Amino acid sequence: MFVEAEIASQPACWLRAGEVPTSGLPVEGERVAVVGCGTSWFMAMAYASLRERAGQGHTDAFAASEVPRGRAYDRVLAISRSGTTTEVVDLLRAFERVPTTVVTAIADSPARRIADDAVVLDFADERSVVQTRFATTVLALLRASLGEDLTRAAADAATALDAPLGALPAAAQFAFLGREWTVGIAQEAALKLREAAGVWTEAYPAMEYRHGPISIAEPGRVTWMFGAAPEGLAADVAGTGATWVESGPLDPMAHLVLAQRVAVAAALGRGLDPDRPRNLTRSVILHKGQPC
Repeated sequence: MFVEAEIASQPACWLRAGEVPTSGLPVEGERVAVVGCGTSWFMAMAYASLRERAGQGHTDAFAASEVPRGRAYDRVLAISRSGTTTEVVDLLRAFERVPTTVVTAIADSPARRIADDAVVLDFADERSVVQTRFATTVLALLRASLGEDLTRAAADAATALDAPLGALPAAAQFAFLGREWTVGIAQEAALKLREAAGVWTEAYPAMEYRHGPISIAEPGRVTWMFGAAPEGLAADVAGTGATWVESGPLDPMAHLVLAQRVAVAAALGRGLDPDRPRNLTRSVILHKGQPC
């Protein structure tokens, strides 16, 4: 399997991302829209929250198909592993009067040719359809561009690679929770289980979980928290009989590595190939036109 090796390579990829030149990435004070599809959108959500928290400027995150075309931005930052996704390519064309940057794994791609600037993370490209290391390496790059030191996150990821999975891969349902930037991480963890193993997963801001979703918690199901949990939530989940998982001292991005491993193990336990998930391809190119 490709995906297992790609998951294991993440600590090294994150450290390498911290050394990549950041020319073309948003600078302090710019009003920025960050866009992507699927996994890339969730990384955009995480970065947007982190950038605003760091006081770097107004930052919106959108699915590439849902960007309001009438808003004024100083830069559009697109994330696309393949650089061929139709919605991303169309969006970059639409913002021809706004500086655009694409973060991609492929140097020669339609998105790269259209965008004004590019950061190419070819060392983090993947053979598996399911994204793991490219997505987290993009987020590592963007965190480093905000002045973060990724050393601890990489060390935490190595710890997550060795952590026992226990009975988690056999769980019937997962609810992933986050707060602020980790809401995007929670969304990505839920997507990984759905893509790789076809498992029933949901994701919410942690404070929303008690406003209805906790009603499905029960023995055999998992509630998984990225980052610091709201006061009393762990006890509330324990009262339902569901399994509670939290990142504790681990960097939440590193804790996502554990969820990736659970996704792979769950897929194998169900007789599925996590490198080739059902109904999915590496890039979504719509039939309405050419990607370039």
